[in-house]
Amino acid sequence: METRGVVKGLFFGKSVCSARWNVSSNPRCIPGKNISRQRSSARSPSRILATKVPINEVLLDPTWPDAFPMKPEDFEREDETSDFGFYDSPRLVAHIDNGAIGALTEYYSKVLPPSGQSDVAILDLCSSWISHYPDGYSAGRISGLGMNKEELEKNPILTDFEIRDLNENPKLPYGDDTFDVITNTVSVDYLTDPLEIFREMHRCLKPGGLAIVSFSNRFFRKKVIKKWMASSHADRVYYVGCYFHYSVPGGYVDLKSEDISPESRRFFVWLGLPQFANPMYVVSARKKS
Repeated sequence: METRGVVKGLFFGKSVCSARWNVSSNPRCIPGKNISRQRSSARSPSRILATKVPINEVLLDPTWPDAFPMKPEDFEREDETSDFGFYDSPRLVAHIDNGAIGALTEYYSKVLPPSGQSDVAILDLCSSWISHYPDGYSAGRISGLGMNKEELEKNPILTDFEIRDLNENPKLPYGDDTFDVITNTVSVDYLTDPLEIFREMHRCLKPGGLAIVSFSNRFFRKKVIKKWMASSHADRVYYVGCYFHYSVPGGYVDLKSEDISPESRRFFVWLGLPQFANPMYVVSARKKS
C-alpha cells in the first residue's frame, strides 16, 4: 500500500500521506475483486450477489433458480417516456472512453469471422454511428438496428439499417437463421423486456451463431433500468447471463463472461481510482446447433 500511495501522490502532485488509499475499503469499486477466498462447486445467485466473484468466473458453473430471478419492477426506469423522444437528437459522441473502445475493438478482432467474407451476416443491435468493429472490417451483410436515423446513416460499416424502439416493439425485423453474429454494445442495460429480445436474437441467429453482449459502467441514468443502477459489476454480468439462460431454455450454449478491461483500467483500480477509466465486460453465448 505504501508504493501505491507514493505512485498516486506523484500522479496527482500530492503528499504521500494525503494520497494513501486502501483499495479494498470499497470493494464495489473493484470489479472482479474476490473478498472471500472460499470456492464453491457452483455459482449460486446468492453467492454471486453477496461476494465479489471475479468477472471471468461468474458464469463458469452457475446454479440457476427455477424461475427468472428478476421482477417487473426491476425494469422500471426514472424516465418512462418514449425512448424516441429521448434519442431524437443525434449523439455523435463516444459513450465509453478510448481505452474501453480499444479493448472492445481488439476483442472483436479475435472473435468475429474473418473480414471480407461475402457469406457472413452480422447484426449490430442497438447500433449507432460507430460499431467498434476493427478498422476496415467488412462482411457480406452488416445490419444495424438503432434509434436515430442520422447516427445510423453516419455508420460507415453498415450495409443496411432499421429504426426501432425495442422497448416498444421487441420483434426484430429479420428472418429466422439470418445472422452469424449479433453484437450489442453498451445498451443491454436499457432493455425493459430483455427476455423477449434475447428470444428474438436466438431466432435470428444461424445455428451455432454467436451473440456478444458488452457493457461498461457508463449509461444514461434516466433511461437505465433500476436493477442495473443498484447492482455491482458482477451482478450485472449474472443478470445478462440470466437473459440468455431463461429466454430460450437450453437454446443458448457456451455461455461465458469475460473481463476485457484495458490495462489503463487495471492501473487506476490499483491506484484506488476506478472512476478514471472505464471497464469493459462481455457476456457471450452461441445458438445451439
